[in-house]
Amino acid sequence: MKSPIISLQSAGVLGSNRDAVRQHNLSIILQMIHFYGTVTRSQLTSATGLNRSTISDLVSELEQLGFAHETEGAATSGVGRPSLVVTASTKVVAFAVHPEIDATTVGLVSLSGKVLKTVRVVMGQNPTAADSVKTAAKAIAELRDGLQSDQRIAGIGVAIPGQVRVSDNVVRFAPQLGWIEQPFGSMLSQATGLPVFVDNDASIGCMAERNFGAARGLLDAVYLFAGSGGIGGGAIVNGSQLRGASGYGGEFGHVRIGGAADVDYSGLSGTLESLVRRDDLLQVFKMYSATDQELDQEIRSTKSKEAIKILRKQVASLGAGISTYVNIFNPEAIILAGFLSSLFNFDPEGLIESMKAGTLKAAQERVVIRNGELGEETLMVGSAELAFHGLLENPSDAQLVPVKKAR
Repeated sequence: MKSPIISLQSAGVLGSNRDAVRQHNLSIILQMIHFYGTVTRSQLTSATGLNRSTISDLVSELEQLGFAHETEGAATSGVGRPSLVVTASTKVVAFAVHPEIDATTVGLVSLSGKVLKTVRVVMGQNPTAADSVKTAAKAIAELRDGLQSDQRIAGIGVAIPGQVRVSDNVVRFAPQLGWIEQPFGSMLSQATGLPVFVDNDASIGCMAERNFGAARGLLDAVYLFAGSGGIGGGAIVNGSQLRGASGYGGEFGHVRIGGAADVDYSGLSGTLESLVRRDDLLQVFKMYSATDQELDQEIRSTKSKEAIKILRKQVASLGAGISTYVNIFNPEAIILAGFLSSLFNFDPEGLIESMKAGTLKAAQERVVIRNGELGEETLMVGSAELAFHGLLENPSDAQLVPVKKAR
């Protein structure tokens, strides 16, 4: 199976005592179950190097903690016992929140990585942080009221189209939303009574595709995401996602690719974000608000000469931007998400030709361009990962919130 980049070494050299070793092993087993949904005992044994008895004990402990359950799988042959398979629990969930200029989306995601429900609330123009918190809190309360009494909540993960100081969950600058120094995390936590974790939406998307999607198993990849808040991304270098000294790395939309006077949402001219704009497409299709799927349908079916002209111009600009990232990072793959996937589908040959025109020959020889695999669930899955992170790292000491029915 294609593996996400997680450490699978024996914990014996990493822990200073038996408890530390056990905690590390529990974390590794839970991560494998989490990333794959269903794993056989033999796969766990093979991947970790731990013996079958130790694997049995660890799985039993995870079952007791309520994070996994074990069942008999289908027999692989006509003889012998069916293999035992371990599955991540659906009784542990997290909420995911994505505020945008025209809507706030809230999702419910299980520890198995499955998006159980999604609610998209269309909002008025220029919602404040307080508006988005109120909308998200109401949707979370409704979803929470539908949970079963034996389910537990890991917290809320939030994907912000802007720069976030993750140490205290403050939105430093979300240009299209017009938010500056907004303590979104503490505001939402106060409104819901749940722990909240906030990060940049493109960084979250990169993490999601790395763990569950098109970048799984790759050591070097560049992820580009475009939504209503502009273009961002993430770079995976030698298996690690680069974040920068203060966590603001991956602002690929602000890379300058030409001398055009057009400015992006942060006021910078000639950037990829200034030339590849979702708003321009919404305008030409006369759409006020649209999901990526709705916009994609318009792009696929359009016969408008004006729309086709804009699309081809954006494809050429996107290819020019990608060429810069290929020259810098020499990745195995460029992963496109959001409406960038639609641009690629509209004219893949044109995009590749534009990329090659600006790329050194040696760097372009192995790189492939592919769409993300998670689609509209990307930010829901990725945001939930923020809430699940502490549980995955330290299963025995995880602090989960029991479900309380709303009245």
